[in-house]
Amino acid sequence: MSKSFTYHYSAERQSEIDAIRKKYLPPAEQESKLEQLRKLDASLTTGALTASVALGIASILVFGAGMCCFLVWRLWVLGALLCVVGVIGMLAAPVLYRRLVEKRRKQIAPEILRLTEELSQK
Repeated sequence: MSKSFTYHYSAERQSEIDAIRKKYLPPAEQESKLEQLRKLDASLTTGALTASVALGIASILVFGAGMCCFLVWRLWVLGALLCVVGVIGMLAAPVLYRRLVEKRRKQIAPEILRLTEELSQK
């Protein structure tokens, strides 16, 4: 009767186990300060980008509806009005993006500076 020890290691299996384990750890243990800094920096533009793209797409659709009214259905006044509203919305999308980024930057600046100071001292 031979008593032998066998051990099977799978890096893929271990990484899956670690990924599942991370979901259940408290937030302090889950992320390092550098990861928190990266996430904060990445979150700067996500909301602003979503809002400005949504405004741009809606404005393009309004402009297209105005062009249809103008060219296809011969509704000149309504078509011109919708086209002007669409162009104004398209011009406002980049401005909206910049303002939302500036606002978000002011909100997260203290946390970013705190994390960078902590990381620089180590």
